[in-house]
Amino acid sequence: MARNTGPKTKISRRYNVLIGGSAKAFERKNYPPGMHGPKGSRRKVSDYAIALAEKQKLRHQYGVLEKQFRRYFAIASAKRGVTGELLLQLLETRIDNVIYRLGFAKTRQAARQLVAHGHVRVNGRKLDVASANVKPGDKVAIKD
Repeated sequence: MARNTGPKTKISRRYNVLIGGSAKAFERKNYPPGMHGPKGSRRKVSDYAIALAEKQKLRHQYGVLEKQFRRYFAIASAKRGVTGELLLQLLETRIDNVIYRLGFAKTRQAARQLVAHGHVRVNGRKLDVASANVKPGDKVAIKD
């Protein structure tokens, strides 16, 4: 499956949030990337641009590509409740994110690699699909 392997610090600087990589990027360059980055944004940002930036930020934080993110959104919007909260619940229950939240890996990318290499067991069975969702009550463990 494809995933974003591009520069993490550039994306972090773009959205002014630490998404991946090192926090040193903000210390050295605390302005957006690109040719016009240091000058600052003087234009008024539209509502669409703000919403798009928030969506992209969420996508990059969880390491999900556009098609998969749209599928998660479709599932969340089909359920009863607040779509945004349901979308976050779906993203938080991915096994790579659960491994990251449990502290078995320092980053979501490292957690994804742990899962992909077959080091994770869910309910005693090996699981090597990073996008698999975990239900409450499932037992997640690292292989001996």
